[in-house]
Amino acid sequence: MKLYEMTLKEASEKIKKQEITALELTQSILDRIKEVEPKVDSYITITEEEALNRAKEIDEKIKAGEEVSVLAGIPMAVKDNICTDGVKTTCASKMLENFVPPYDATVVKKLNAAGAIMVGKTNMDEFAMGSSTENSYLKKTKNPWDLNKVPGGSSGGSAAAVAAGQAFYALGSDTGGSVKQPAALTGLVGLRPTYGRISRYGLIAFGSSLDQVGIFTKDVTDCAIVLRELAGKDKMDGTSAEVEVADYEKHLDKDMSNIKIGIPKEYFVEGIDADVKKAVLDGVEKLKELGATVKEVSLPHTDSAIATYYVLAPSEASSNLARFDGIRYGYRAEGYDSLEGLYTKTRTEGFGDEVKRRIMIGTYALSAGYYDAYYKKALKVRTLIKKDFVDAFEDVDVIIAPTAPNVAFNIGEKTSDPMAMYMEDACTIPSCLAGVPGMSIPCGFKDGLPIGMQIIGNYFDEATMLKVAHAFESVTEFKDQRAKL
Repeated sequence: MKLYEMTLKEASEKIKKQEITALELTQSILDRIKEVEPKVDSYITITEEEALNRAKEIDEKIKAGEEVSVLAGIPMAVKDNICTDGVKTTCASKMLENFVPPYDATVVKKLNAAGAIMVGKTNMDEFAMGSSTENSYLKKTKNPWDLNKVPGGSSGGSAAAVAAGQAFYALGSDTGGSVKQPAALTGLVGLRPTYGRISRYGLIAFGSSLDQVGIFTKDVTDCAIVLRELAGKDKMDGTSAEVEVADYEKHLDKDMSNIKIGIPKEYFVEGIDADVKKAVLDGVEKLKELGATVKEVSLPHTDSAIATYYVLAPSEASSNLARFDGIRYGYRAEGYDSLEGLYTKTRTEGFGDEVKRRIMIGTYALSAGYYDAYYKKALKVRTLIKKDFVDAFEDVDVIIAPTAPNVAFNIGEKTSDPMAMYMEDACTIPSCLAGVPGMSIPCGFKDGLPIGMQIIGNYFDEATMLKVAHAFESVTEFKDQRAKL
C-alpha cells in the first residue's frame, strides 16, 4: 500500500511508532497532488513549503519524546471559505480572489494545535452556493471516480482531494448538504454536526443560521477522531453550544441490539433513483441483521423543505454578502462615475451568476411588502420541519435515507437548469433546516459511481450516528474501495 492510500489512523500509528516520518508522509501527499491535480483540480492554493516545514517540526517533537496528538503529522486540506492566517481564502470568487486573512478560524487553530499539516485550500462553489462545484470562479473540480462527472458541491474540492488521495481528511462547510452530498458522490464519509457543535468563527458566512463546518474522511473511525478534535464551545462564536463532547471513537462498535432505526416514507418516493433506493434499503437490512430494530416514520413537511430553504438561505446570503461592496471588503471595480455606480459595477463584476441569483431572491423575500409573505412564512414552515424531527426522535435513535437522489451527474448537465441543481440537495436540506446532525457513508455503486446512505441523528447525539455508521462499515467493503486515477 502506498502511503497516501492509508487512513488517518493507520498513518498516525506508523508516525508514532516512528516507522515513517511526518515529512515522508507529507511528501507522499504532495507528490500525489502533483501527479493527479492536473486531472482533478481539487485545490485553489497548495501550501507546499509551509507543510514541509511543519512536518519537520512534528518529527523533531516525536524524536524528542514529546507526547503528540493522533492528528500530529497528518496532511489535510481546508475548504477555501475557512480563514487561514497568511494563506489566501478566496471563497472561489473574484470578489475575494486576493483576500489573505490575518487570523485562523477556530477549527484551523484547533487542528494546528493538534499538529495537523495543511497542504492546501480546496475549490468550491462560489461562496458555497451550488451542488456541483461548477460555480467556482477559478476552476471546475472533477470527480475522481469519473473525470467527466461532478464531485458534488459546494465542498467538491475537499471531497475530491480526499477521494483522490491528495489529503487524509478535509474540512468542508455545509449549509444545505454541501458536505453530505459530495461525500456521497465521491464515496467518502462526510459529516455535518449538530448546529452549534463546531465553532463557525472564521467560516465566511453564507446562511448564518444554517452554516456548519463539516468533515470528509475515508472511514468512520477517522471521522470520529477529527470530530472529537473540532467539537466544543468556542467563546468566539456565540452560537456554539456548551454541550459535553464525547470520545466518539470509543463509542464505535457493532452492537446494534439497542438501536432503533427510522425509515422516513417521504424519502423513498418518485425522483429517487431505483438503484440508490435499493442500495440504501439493503444497507438497512444489514443493520437489521446486526440487531437493530427498524420502523417506518413520517416527516410530513419534507416536501416543503426545498422551497423553505431557498427563501431562508438566500435571504441570509443577501444580508451577509452586502458587505462585499468594493468599499468595506473585496474586489473594487474601476471606471465608475458615482457611489451607486461603484457599488453596481463592483458587485456585477465581482459575483458570479448563482451568487447574484440568490442575492436577488433573498433581497426580494426580505423587501417591504413581501417579508410576511415569504421570509416570515418560511420561518414558520421551518419550525414545522424541525418539529417533524423532534417527534420522530421520540421513537427512534437514527433516521436513514438516501443522501442524494442520484449518483454523480455529468459536468455541465444541470448548469442551465437551477431547479434541477437545487433538487440534488432535496434529501439533505430538511435535516439542515432542523439543525440535527447528519452524515453520509458509502453503501453501494451504480455504473462504477458511489452511492451514499444518509444517517441522521438526534440533537448532539453524533455518537449514536457514528456508531451505526461504523457497524455498517464493519460488515461491508465499500470503505476499502478507492477511485482509480
